[in-house]
Amino acid sequence: MRYVFFALAIWGAIHPMYYFMSYMAANGWSLTALIDAWYVNDSTTGLTWDLIIAAITLTVFILWESIRQRNWIGLVAIPATYCIGVSCGLPLYLALRMRKPSHD
Repeated sequence: MRYVFFALAIWGAIHPMYYFMSYMAANGWSLTALIDAWYVNDSTTGLTWDLIIAAITLTVFILWESIRQRNWIGLVAIPATYCIGVSCGLPLYLALRMRKPSHD
């Protein structure tokens, strides 16, 4: 299952990024313009807020569980979530949390 989650994390990084890059190539390489497009109508604004809330929820869970389990490698999923997206951060975290624990 760990490999399935890693594969989903890779897909979650590449597939959405293709659309972001295509939009920016066609409309100028402005990150501000891309973010503005996320709020162009009520439908996209709702989806944007859905993903923001999911990202915040995932972050709180990762922090809580990483501190509780002392599984610090899981923290890598937080920047993946905000720099790439929830579609990468969530499966990445699940894959990382399934790794075999090291014996200190």
